[in-house]
Amino acid sequence: MRAAAYVRMSTDHQRYSTENQLDTIRRFAAARDIEIVRVYEDAGKSGLNLEGRDAFQKLLSDVERNVADFGTILVYDVSRWGRFQNADHGAHLEFLCYRADIVVHYCAEQFENDGSIGSNLLKTVKRVMAGEYSRELSVKVFAGQCRLVEKGFRQGGMAGYGLRRLLIDEHGEPKAELAIGERKSLQTERVILVPGPLDEVETVRRIYRLFVEKGIQESEIATSLNRDGIVTNLGRPWTRGTVHQVLTNPKYIGDNVFNRVSFKLKMRRVVNAPEHWVRARAVFTPIVDAATFERAARIVEDRSRRLTDADLLDLLRSLLLEQGALSCLVIDEHEDMPSSSVYRSRFGSLLRAYHLVGYNPQRDYRYVEINRRLRAMHPDVVALVVDGLRNAGGEVRVDPHTGLLDVNGEFTASVVVARCGETQGGSPRWRIRLDTGLVPDITVAVRMDRINVSPLDYYLLPRLDMAEHRLRLGESNGLSLDGYRFETLDFFFSLAARALFEEAA
Repeated sequence: MRAAAYVRMSTDHQRYSTENQLDTIRRFAAARDIEIVRVYEDAGKSGLNLEGRDAFQKLLSDVERNVADFGTILVYDVSRWGRFQNADHGAHLEFLCYRADIVVHYCAEQFENDGSIGSNLLKTVKRVMAGEYSRELSVKVFAGQCRLVEKGFRQGGMAGYGLRRLLIDEHGEPKAELAIGERKSLQTERVILVPGPLDEVETVRRIYRLFVEKGIQESEIATSLNRDGIVTNLGRPWTRGTVHQVLTNPKYIGDNVFNRVSFKLKMRRVVNAPEHWVRARAVFTPIVDAATFERAARIVEDRSRRLTDADLLDLLRSLLLEQGALSCLVIDEHEDMPSSSVYRSRFGSLLRAYHLVGYNPQRDYRYVEINRRLRAMHPDVVALVVDGLRNAGGEVRVDPHTGLLDVNGEFTASVVVARCGETQGGSPRWRIRLDTGLVPDITVAVRMDRINVSPLDYYLLPRLDMAEHRLRLGESNGLSLDGYRFETLDFFFSLAARALFEEAA
């Protein structure tokens, strides 16, 4: 028999290292004359759901597309298949394999997965135990995090604009400033927030002065900062939402706040009401004084008081119809909407406001992990486009602040990556948001495949033909420029060569 081995390691036990799993799987296979023809490996991945488990998704994709060249899947034990909070989830995934005539064996378990009553009962118990282990661990970890927050130590997340994360030892002595993506390495080390560079600190205070003393709104403040060439801590232009976050986050007055948003067991992202926050006051060096912060909070609250609850819900309902989904970011970035904090204050939580307009976000949030992966992939995609243009003989300059490509000094291009979603009927759809604020001459839209792992194809979208700032694409689309139809980058690369030829002529 031919088999595929699947191994997964999170960070809980060394006995679950991929090498140890493979040793057990190989012994199981040798005893039954099974040939392992391929190995799917997810290292450092949680088993709570499918997000981030690219190898497991590839395994399921091979099975469902009927391209698997094996008839058996070997897994170390039930927990490596997954610690799903709903035991039926793991059973469903195994059933997909069974439907494709592929048998799953759990090599370290004390039962044979032969479909007998005994094995089915034990397997179900093991699935429940695997999920319960994660639930118990989550409670313990959360309790520990709350204690550290109350002592004034930062728990996770980037520092934010104007602030930095400082690593300290067990005696409270500074060790080093952590860059984005860096973490502490010793169990006894802790992290606190400290003011960042003076220019960033002054920009934060400028935001508060403009908002509190001069009455300038967030969108106008963002325009002013962008005009002065100031970018966010992520190197991006300011928006209404990013300015609003600075104006409403209590970390700027030295408060350590935790559990504003929870995503426990990766089941559902919940924006918590203030009474559920864990908060330690005045434990960091403040950038803004408390009186100014409170004045900004009152302005945000007062400007929405003229709106009734019905008015707020009507606006939220209209936004849902326009966007198709709701989130803090979607609400805060919309010019004609009150901020998300207004909805939390008025209705107790964003989730309750969502329910009142008929929006139920109780679904898996794979798009959170997918979007994070696509953001990390974006620089590589841009590099691919730049290399293609340069190989065609073009000269390309990349704006370090906006990412806009300047080709031969003759036209500009923006590269966007479009994730693949599905309609209720299961048809793939891609929503492409054009960088209308940058006004590129051409947008290179990279469509991802159905599992959002690899680029599917590329569309070239000329600004002159784009009347809308958002596009919704299906599997087949007819987009043309000057009578040409293109779905690859070949024509785009030839533009650089043509521009050089015309310049030489």
